[in-house]
Formats: sequence, structure tokens, C-alpha cells
Amino acid sequence: MTDKKKNTAFLIVQDNEDARPIIEAVEQDNPEASIQYEPGMVRMECEGSLIVKQETVEALIGRDWDVQELHLVLISLAGNVDEDDEKFELSWG
Repeated sequence: MTDKKKNTAFLIVQDNEDARPIIEAVEQDNPEASIQYEPGMVRMECEGSLIVKQETVEALIGRDWDVQELHLVLISLAGNVDEDDEKFELSWG
């Protein structure tokens, strides 16, 4: 396995209306991330770390958003999880 693959954090979510603001937030907050749309799911990956910020999702949906709502659309992930009230971050190291 290459070092790049070993250090790639990823998040896979369902491809539905609830997940779309999360996907858009990841695109905004992680411009280097790769977003892959597949039937029924969306894979977002980035070398090193990937973050979903509460404030970005809230700006997109126009209401309060609890970071734990991410778990309702989550399929899979890779990386060490750092989750608090303001962010959900996956990273290696």
C-alpha cells in the first residue's frame, strides 16, 4: 500500500437530501478533497485530514445543526475521529 493511501482520510455518506449540505460543506472546507458520486453514496477523501464544520453546514441549511446528525447519513469512514460540538474531523497522525 502506498503512503498516500495510508494517510488518506475518507468519509462515505448516503446520497440523499439530508447529506447534500454535508457534502457541500466538505467541498467548501476541504478544497483539496476528492468527491466521488456513486449510486446511493458519496465518498469524500483527502490526504491527511478531512473536516466537517458545524458553522458551514448551518450556513448552507439555514438552521442549527448538531454535528451528531452526520451519523444519520454515515456509511463508512477512515481516520482517527475528533468530534465535538463544532466539528467532525478525520485525520491520521
